[in-house]
Amino acid sequence: MLNSVLCPLLNIFLLLIFVRIILSWFPATGGFLDQVNRFVMIATEWIMGPLRRIIPPVRLGAAALDLSPIIVIIGISVISGLIGC
Repeated sequence: MLNSVLCPLLNIFLLLIFVRIILSWFPATGGFLDQVNRFVMIATEWIMGPLRRIIPPVRLGAAALDLSPIIVIIGISVISGLIGC
């Protein structure tokens, strides 16, 4: 019973994380993508924000790599495996 509710929710959240990663590659244009980006940010920031404060970005020359999405993806995979999704 719990799996039938929790597994789809974890998959949707995982999809939102991937959408957030992809949308971060595109600049703001004021169009439809910005609205989607705003929704995805609101839906995922509750977990990504605290992780970002704990684990700083890794410097790669002039750029920085945010590790919080990787940690969330690993966490979702572990939880999915533990509950048998």
